[in-house]
Amino acid sequence: MNFICKLRTTYARTSSKSSVLTSCLYLLNLEVRSMGLLTEGNPLSWEETKALAEHVRQHGIEQFINSYHKLRDRTGDVLKWGDEVEYVIVKFDDENKRVTVSLRAPELLEKLQEPENTDPTNCKSLWRPEYGAYMVEGTPGRPYGGLLAHFNIVEANMRYRRAEASTLLKDGEVIMSITNFPRLGCPNFTSPPHQPTPSSGVTMSHFFPDEAIYPGHPRFKNLTRNIRMRRGEKVAINIPVFRDKNTKIPVDNSHILDPGAAKPDCVYMDAMGFGMGCCCLQLTFQACCITEARTLYDQLAPLCPIMLALSAASPIYRGYLTEADCRWNVIAASVDCRTREERGLEPLKENRFRIAKSRYDSIDSYLSPQNEK
Repeated sequence: MNFICKLRTTYARTSSKSSVLTSCLYLLNLEVRSMGLLTEGNPLSWEETKALAEHVRQHGIEQFINSYHKLRDRTGDVLKWGDEVEYVIVKFDDENKRVTVSLRAPELLEKLQEPENTDPTNCKSLWRPEYGAYMVEGTPGRPYGGLLAHFNIVEANMRYRRAEASTLLKDGEVIMSITNFPRLGCPNFTSPPHQPTPSSGVTMSHFFPDEAIYPGHPRFKNLTRNIRMRRGEKVAINIPVFRDKNTKIPVDNSHILDPGAAKPDCVYMDAMGFGMGCCCLQLTFQACCITEARTLYDQLAPLCPIMLALSAASPIYRGYLTEADCRWNVIAASVDCRTREERGLEPLKENRFRIAKSRYDSIDSYLSPQNEK
């Protein structure tokens, strides 16, 4: 599994008003984000969101600054952390020698969340939906602490979660903690099978049907639609194919289906699901204070690429072997909502900024004062 570290604190991670403004502008200049808490509601369309963007941008900056000044000197919080493991529900058809992803995540989650709904204070595990209708995410019921003794219970809790979910599976089904299902996007890769709808629907993909997106919350499909609408076209993910003496170029007819977007020597993917439909192990930290949070963030920055390399396990996309073995570039491109102007492909007319990276990408700077130089 690819390994990703995240840092969450209740504090802003900057040390001056100017740097707070810079951070806020960086976070907000990509317009209003849809990636919020999983609360129910009726999400806005991109056009509705765009009309409110300036208001949200301005008030977001003000809230950020006010929270920073209120909490910048707060200390004494306890170091807490937890893991989030995403699983793929895989169905094996031994008779026909066929493997697919099973779209039973809503059914499983209804059962897995019953203990939390009954007694949320005594749960050994918590379960949440993920992007794919074939994915579930499990976390420990309570965060771990800063003692070495807590490391002794991590593996046991992970085993418990896997066993808990496995009891709900049907014959032939298994849950797998693999980074990417190798046949994601191949014909009939879901169970039950569904066909892509390139001329309609949410993704308008040639390979990824809308039914493969988790249907139990409007967040996922709305985010998929809004990224496509904001960008002005479908996302375009091109990963160079692995070449040997038998490799055919063009790889397939994608460059004919989507001319200008698909590259003939690459495995082409045209939907958010190819990135957000991947899985990973994530760690979330609550630091003791802002100083510790910034130092921890900076120490994790050079470690994360090393961990990504050590845990790289996703060389196959849409059934093709590629030159890449890590999901990072795939997931970055899968949520790249920048317009052609923002990507520097056309002169700025309708947009205000050139934006160097996707919303999901590497960091540009350290945060602690020791690393300002």
